[in-house]
Amino acid sequence: MNIQTLTDKIKNDDILNNIASFFENKVYLVGGSVRDFLLDKTSLDRDLVVVDEDAGIFAKKVADFLGGILVPLDIENKIYRVVLSDKENYLDITNPVGGSIEKDLFRRDLTINAIAVNIRTCEVLDLTGGVSDLENKIIKGISKNNFLDDPLRLLRIFRFYSILGFEIDNSLYEIVKHNTDLILKPAKERIEYELMKMFSGKYVVDALVKMDECGVLEILFPFVKELKQVPKNSHHHLILFEHSLETMRQLENLYENSAPCVRQHLDKVDFGGFSRFAHLKLAAFMHDIGKFSTWTIEKDTGRHRFIKHEDVGAKMAAGFLKSMKFSNKQISYITYIIKNHMYPSAVVSSPELSEKVMMRYVRKSEDNAIDNILIAQADRLSARGPEVSDEMVQENLDNLNNLLNFYLKVKDSLKPLPKLLDGNEVMQILNLQPSAKLGVVMKALHEAQISGDVTTKEDAVSFVKTVL
Repeated sequence: MNIQTLTDKIKNDDILNNIASFFENKVYLVGGSVRDFLLDKTSLDRDLVVVDEDAGIFAKKVADFLGGILVPLDIENKIYRVVLSDKENYLDITNPVGGSIEKDLFRRDLTINAIAVNIRTCEVLDLTGGVSDLENKIIKGISKNNFLDDPLRLLRIFRFYSILGFEIDNSLYEIVKHNTDLILKPAKERIEYELMKMFSGKYVVDALVKMDECGVLEILFPFVKELKQVPKNSHHHLILFEHSLETMRQLENLYENSAPCVRQHLDKVDFGGFSRFAHLKLAAFMHDIGKFSTWTIEKDTGRHRFIKHEDVGAKMAAGFLKSMKFSNKQISYITYIIKNHMYPSAVVSSPELSEKVMMRYVRKSEDNAIDNILIAQADRLSARGPEVSDEMVQENLDNLNNLLNFYLKVKDSLKPLPKLLDGNEVMQILNLQPSAKLGVVMKALHEAQISGDVTTKEDAVSFVKTVL
């Protein structure tokens, strides 16, 4: 990592070169773009500060010049986005806070985010020692007041820890510990974004531990207090809070060692602006939050029971996520995973694990088949109480791998189930009126199709006559 590498990357960046060549403005590349270049990472989003022209006017000129779309993000604070025609690269353009690039850099949160480079001259402004901190892999703040002015920056500390795995400077810990009351002050939408950024990181488990040590984890996730109260038992060698973290850690290991097609699926951004895997890790963190409410201990055996904890947990998660302004699609996915995190293991525990049984799982799980299998494996690896033998764990993992391989083999050949009978036809066959009974019959018919017991219209007609 060195300055020459940084300047070479900027000189070889076609988008920045085009802007520098066509416009005479004094423009700096700043923040995360510079940090990523120094870390030799690809950066598709470039943050620009234009010093000598209104950011809105300059952004409009850049959008027209590059054939992009101008999106005002915050007109009051003069923040504009130019989305380029490839829909992948974009520029965030603003004016310097305080009127100069020097004042702007000193108003930022972390030193590693306060490096600027003039895109024409490649002059580097590193007024806070950010380059050195990147080299030494340490996260340092610039000013306590910068965090108090925008408390969301307290969360950004842990977001960057999760992504980079750098050491956090002790002075930052102290700032967080003494200002935990500010954690929920920012808009929930902004908090949700930071949390999803954090769960996208490879070191998110360690970040959550750091947050707990600073006293902010239970503020953000109130259910953590309950997770800490459920002790070890015959099936779990860890208290529930530690089990939840270990499930995430095992999930990360499984991802790293998965086949490319599995990682490709989990890397997809299907909802919420973040990968499936980021959402899956959040679901893993929350997968047992229903256990405290359903916790009983059998008098005769002393066995700990958590009956229907997956259903209770899914409902609890839905309420929490809604309060934190997660989207409906995000909530639907996370609650589905929580509700069904034991389903794959139940499938492979069938006395006869036939292709018909596995196909039923594939049909019911659809796009979430891979996700559910991985969280089931991670959950199994994280529960190693005295009644759980190594042989039991290995057998479960092997069977789940067989289920995963079956899904990967058949997924491309699957066709949507045909609609054999509609509601009107069923009502006519059974002489029914629109009612709850009709819903019961239609659901049963769908289940029978998923199981492969009903494949033709004649089968369907015969089947519906047996339901009520």
